[in-house]
Amino acid sequence: MLCQLTAVILQRMEAMLWALDEINADPSILPNISLGAMILDTCSNPSYALEQSMEFVRAFMDSTKEKDQENINSSAICDEEGAGPSQPVAGVIGASFSGVSIMVANILKLFKIPQISYASTSLELSDKSRFEYFSRVVPPDNFQAQAMVEIVKQLGWTYVSTVAAQGEYGEKGISSFIQLATKSGICIGVSITINRNADDEEFDKVVETLLSKEKAKAVILFVDEDKTRKLLSATVKKGVAGKFFWIGSDSWGAKIHPVRDQEWAAEGAITILPKRASILGFDNYFQKLRPSNGEECSKSEWNDKKVNCRNPWFREFWAKHHRCQFGASTDQCTGSEEITRHQQEGLVPFVIDAVYAMAHSLHNLVLDVCCNNTMYYQTKEEALKACISQGKFLVCDQIFPIPDGKLLLNHIRNVSFTSIQGSDIGDVKFNSDGDGLGRYSVYQYQQKKGGAWEYVWIGEFGEMENYRWDKINSSGVYGMECYTTQELYFELEMSKWNGGESGSVTKIPESICSKPCPMGQIKNFENACCWTCVACREDSIVAREDLCKKCPHGYVSNYFKDMCIKIEPDTISWLNPWAFFPLLLSTVGIIITLEVVAVFIAYNKTSVIMASGRELCYVLLMGILASYMVPFFALARPSVFSCTILRGGLGLCLCVCYSAIFTKTNRISRIFSNTHKGAQKPKWISPRSQLVICSGLISIQLLGVIVWIIVEPPDTQVIYMYPQGKHPSALETCGVSTFSMIMSLVYNMILIILCTVYAFKTRKIPSNFNEAKYIGFTMYSTCIVWLAFIPIFFGTNHDYQVQISSLVMCVTVSASVALALLFGPKMYLIMLHPEKCARNYPGNKKAAAAKSLKFSKSRESNITFLDNSEDNMDTGKVADK
Repeated sequence: MLCQLTAVILQRMEAMLWALDEINADPSILPNISLGAMILDTCSNPSYALEQSMEFVRAFMDSTKEKDQENINSSAICDEEGAGPSQPVAGVIGASFSGVSIMVANILKLFKIPQISYASTSLELSDKSRFEYFSRVVPPDNFQAQAMVEIVKQLGWTYVSTVAAQGEYGEKGISSFIQLATKSGICIGVSITINRNADDEEFDKVVETLLSKEKAKAVILFVDEDKTRKLLSATVKKGVAGKFFWIGSDSWGAKIHPVRDQEWAAEGAITILPKRASILGFDNYFQKLRPSNGEECSKSEWNDKKVNCRNPWFREFWAKHHRCQFGASTDQCTGSEEITRHQQEGLVPFVIDAVYAMAHSLHNLVLDVCCNNTMYYQTKEEALKACISQGKFLVCDQIFPIPDGKLLLNHIRNVSFTSIQGSDIGDVKFNSDGDGLGRYSVYQYQQKKGGAWEYVWIGEFGEMENYRWDKINSSGVYGMECYTTQELYFELEMSKWNGGESGSVTKIPESICSKPCPMGQIKNFENACCWTCVACREDSIVAREDLCKKCPHGYVSNYFKDMCIKIEPDTISWLNPWAFFPLLLSTVGIIITLEVVAVFIAYNKTSVIMASGRELCYVLLMGILASYMVPFFALARPSVFSCTILRGGLGLCLCVCYSAIFTKTNRISRIFSNTHKGAQKPKWISPRSQLVICSGLISIQLLGVIVWIIVEPPDTQVIYMYPQGKHPSALETCGVSTFSMIMSLVYNMILIILCTVYAFKTRKIPSNFNEAKYIGFTMYSTCIVWLAFIPIFFGTNHDYQVQISSLVMCVTVSASVALALLFGPKMYLIMLHPEKCARNYPGNKKAAAAKSLKFSKSRESNITFLDNSEDNMDTGKVADK
């Protein structure tokens, strides 16, 4: 009995019997010699197959005994009812599963019995040092794995999971796939091996493991059809049917069994199968078969070719297929039922090719050994005719009762014939390892209109002929060389999918771990296919997919982040807030200063102006005016001229201001300090002397500026700024260092300190001489401004805009403080209270000769001040009481 009777097994068995019938009826193959078969069931179990293979060994031993006996008919023919176990076995066809073939091949090798498989694809069977007598009409799994890798690449998938059945077929096949996939840049999310005797719970765990890598939606299967069916059932049970996109090996192929009653779970699955074509002759034969009426066939039924008497399991198949019973009162099988819903099983053509390969090999062996005349004829057909006419084409003594296994193996490896499937399939032949050529058809399981499900051909993989230019021939023309490559022909437009999240049946679903990074970003790899995208800095380019390369100093990346370009320098725009407000303050200051100068000129002879030391006031006003003008040069487009003005003018304008203030405070201090020493007049207190002192102080700064400009000529420079999170920029500035700029202001800081000291010393002079008080306020405020400026200036060392803006603001604020505190009170008196001015002023109608002298005495001294006397105020004379 068969271990498990299915339509698949029965079709393969009948395919072998039909092929034998066709060969025996074909006069061009083994004329005068008939082939028979001894069919054994392996139950898809290697251990049981080993036990069954001993029948072949027993037959081989019987054949060697018969060879020693005399009077044996050399042209023995198989018994009509089939050969018994003692009949000689020339070769074996099968098995289907690689594990079974490996077990059987180990035994057959010992007795030199050639074996041709129609379905075993394990790469291990290509090792001829172990399986010398094994051949197959299908390619090994490495070809299949290569085809599956090409399909994955064609679909744009880079992240897949794999499931393999325990054993040679699954483990070796998936190992080949992983190896080839890794070389092609395809990553494996998870790789699972299913045990031989896995239960439903294990299949549930397999589905859970696949779900743990949710981005790997494509799953590569190297499992047998039974495990494929159970895996699909587990997805239905888990409620995730349709979530995965399956790519099945040839063990799934185009079979109905894995998908029956759960078709939706396999929708969109891509399967491959060695390239084949349905054989119509077999379909006609199989559909016309009828069972016998009883357990044993009658004589008339033996003569009826439609009644299947040689297959003892056909009645059992008939009852299962039609759901009836023989000899029952109800649901009785009549034998006249029609075989409906018939579909040729995927491996049937290869079973027939394997039988034909063995027959052609035996035919060529008889022709070479028994006829021994092929060398005299141009073709084998002519040699065959001659041999038949001479009566030599039969089982001669040299190959009786069976040919030598090594000799038959050599003929198997050299056989070549057109497959009965058609010329489109190509020739059936074997390579040096006994493997068939790598030709695969690619199918997709789709639902057609009307709700029917079927495997739709969408491509093929195999040897493709290509042409390339060859060397120049003798005629001076380039020749064309033909060469073959393993390529995939894939019609993507024929593919249909279950829609998934997108809902589209034509859009190819994604099975990738990470999407390509946008332009200008690199990959931070977790593994070869999973990464996070990291943006390169603005001053870096993408050197490799995982490396940013910094541009040279002064360069930034272009828009595409593939090359460095020079940064075009900018200048500080006057509309920039860092420039606009200092310039606005300077503009207002210039206007006010000019107004003060105009008033001073107009009221030059008034006592207020003359008493304050008008010469030094004009010097101070010029310094203040220069201070207000410096920002326009400091914030202008850098040039040699503007940089020269910035270097010299910045320190010089402040020096003019504070030299005049220092001269004033020093004069006042000397005048009042001299009263403690007597009534002797202090030296160097006249207006001319004051101008000389002030000029001397200014000349020191001027000399330093001249030396600085000579030693380090003014020039422009470009400052490159790389702010965090912002685009790098360049600013064209004057070529002066921060240290040099501060050093140019050191002398002014000394003057400021001295002025402050003298202002503090003269804080208690009589209130009538009230300018000292305002000088003190001015210097205190100036110190506060400069103390605030220093940390801002050095704290923004990397931001030139802030630095230069704070510098010019410090200058303009200092000038504004001096202008407001020193000249504000005078302007108030002159403009709003002119009557308080003792001397002539524009609009005063009193005689200029009328002099009113007012004296006041200090509470803290014995000195009386002449408030309104022109001569006394101009010369600073003192009068004794």
